Amino acid sequence: MSDRKLTVLLAAESAYGPTNNCIGIGAELVRMGHRVVFAAEESWAGKIEPLGIEENLVSMAPPPEEEAAAGQVWIDFIRDTAPEFRKPTIEQIATFIEPVWRQLLDAAVYAEPQFAAIVDAVQPDVIVQDNVSAFPALRSAGRPFVRLVSCQPLEMNGPMLPPAMSGLPAGDSTQWQAWRDEYARACRGVWNDYNAFSLDSGAPALTDLEFMYEGDENIYIYPAVADYIDQRPLDSTWHRVQSSVRATEQPIEVPAHILDGEGSLVYLSLGSLGGSDLDLMKRLTGFLAESPHRFIVSKGPRADEYELPDNMWGAGMVPQTTLLEKVDLVITHGGNNTTCESFHFGKPMIVLPLFWDQYDNAQRVDELGFGRRLDTYRVEGPELRSTLNGLLADTQLRARMAENGRAIQAENGVRREAEIIHQLGMRS
Repeated sequence: MSDRKLTVLLAAESAYGPTNNCIGIGAELVRMGHRVVFAAEESWAGKIEPLGIEENLVSMAPPPEEEAAAGQVWIDFIRDTAPEFRKPTIEQIATFIEPVWRQLLDAAVYAEPQFAAIVDAVQPDVIVQDNVSAFPALRSAGRPFVRLVSCQPLEMNGPMLPPAMSGLPAGDSTQWQAWRDEYARACRGVWNDYNAFSLDSGAPALTDLEFMYEGDENIYIYPAVADYIDQRPLDSTWHRVQSSVRATEQPIEVPAHILDGEGSLVYLSLGSLGGSDLDLMKRLTGFLAESPHRFIVSKGPRADEYELPDNMWGAGMVPQTTLLEKVDLVITHGGNNTTCESFHFGKPMIVLPLFWDQYDNAQRVDELGFGRRLDTYRVEGPELRSTLNGLLADTQLRARMAENGRAIQAENGVRREAEIIHQLGMRS
């Protein structure tokens, strides 16, 4: 129990990684004796309060004229957008990345009065935001502010590093400037609009071509063995936490022949978006049906639309943090949450990136030898199976990843995040 009870306001992007990160931190702050309020996107209604965290729901867009079925938003998004993911990242800037920034600006503008009202009602001692884009009402409130970064750490970029979202190698700068030039050309207009919105809302100006504010304290999540510290030093307000794995007690109902059968046990998840690409999921599971190994599959929102081969078991959603400890290798889209959790549990990875910072995680895992990056839509069965077998047979890599995992787990990242927030509130 702390000497003084703080009121901490959390806000996060609606994606699973940032939201689950904030839920874990919030639950830890509650255990420390603080009051925690989560300004959560409305689809999370009822999923946060059972942990002792108050919910204040925020709508990020006007209600649709017709209510969509569960998961339909991801299905529609993949249908309309998946062709973009087949392009080189430099060709995605104008046709995917810029429109996403525009959508995030529209959402922030719509939600601004709601966030302002929540701040006024809650009167927080500390405000914490985990998002790639700014909510000005949270920064203009005049309260101690913590920025959480649940994306790959190239989000805090520098001239000695490849540009964020490019998936370009850290050891070869030949394409960096061309990518930066195209990003500036395509995104300058939406950044100008976002910056004007921030200033009009009474918040600070945004750093050039950045869409998020720095905080009084800043926390990012990434394992030390994969970080870019030598190429991009950060000041004393920045704190690296190597993982932020929220403990769960979800039961495991994996059939015995999958959990304890012959061969290695592999986890396959492409996240909600990748799981919505039915053709992609059927293609990958078809390739892996010819493998002698066993697979647990996070099937995604369209789980009922396809069957898994006999050497697999899966469900629409599975308890990932419970299962990762039991598997030998992870096949992932490279979302920062799953990437850091794989390091936390010491598992090599095959990374099949789809969009955003997933390319950067895939490249980093590959160039440092912690796994392999493959072309998500062009990989064929023999290459996927050969890569899988090679990584599983690499006993030195598996031992190195296990050692990394033990060091990461010893840090207790969720507790450390909560303590940084606690200390900022206590000295303010």
